[in-house]
Amino acid sequence: MLKHRLIPCVLLKDWQLVKSIQFDSFRTIGHPTTTVRVYNARNIDELIVLDIDASLQGEEINTEIISDMANECFMPLTIGGGINSIDAIYKVLDAGADKISINSIAIENQEFIREAANIFGSQCIICSIDAKKNGNQYRVYNKKKGVLDVDPLTLAKEYESKGAGEILLTSVNNEGTQNGYDLELLRLFKEKLQIPIIINGGMGRPDHGVDAIKNGADALAAAYIFHFSQYTPAQIKEILNQANIPVRMDLFEMS
Repeated sequence: MLKHRLIPCVLLKDWQLVKSIQFDSFRTIGHPTTTVRVYNARNIDELIVLDIDASLQGEEINTEIISDMANECFMPLTIGGGINSIDAIYKVLDAGADKISINSIAIENQEFIREAANIFGSQCIICSIDAKKNGNQYRVYNKKKGVLDVDPLTLAKEYESKGAGEILLTSVNNEGTQNGYDLELLRLFKEKLQIPIIINGGMGRPDHGVDAIKNGADALAAAYIFHFSQYTPAQIKEILNQANIPVRMDLFEMS
């Protein structure tokens, strides 16, 4: 049986790892390599780092920091933010990343997903979708263009058909609130895709993860709960396990 993953999803800004609240204000987590060492010791399954300086300011992705993190990282490492070419993917993977996450380029050119998947394999390509509730409907949100008249589930299906290996689905409304994942959004996606859904945005307690998985999430991404709460990853996994949700309990268990 496939096990559900627990994944810190953090932002790289000004050479520090940070978390945001609804994509706006930022709170510092710490130095990238120091933080990775902590993750190594705390039974984390994977790590997602999104370079927002590269994404928002058009800078080249910081491969120096990626290399430093990858040298310390004992878990699969996903890097995103500002990746807009095949050459950029080569650079990120050469720096030590295991997967890449793309957002804006996927919206602008879905054939880029197919090209990247053909070269690097679908398992390497995570397509990130930011969804925002607009009235009674969910729409795709882009940090540069705002709310788009695009249905997030329709977009996810298109990404899947082009070769995406996973979807990183972030609720803009819930991100950073600690009030739980957006279960209404998740239920729209439940059993609609053949590829895994990594839900992100809102986890403040372990039971929020239980609710998310029961409503269709394959993996849990978060930031606040790993750094600014009383819960350890081991405690989160124990609560998931008690709810009959299969997780990797042992640090060296790889199945």
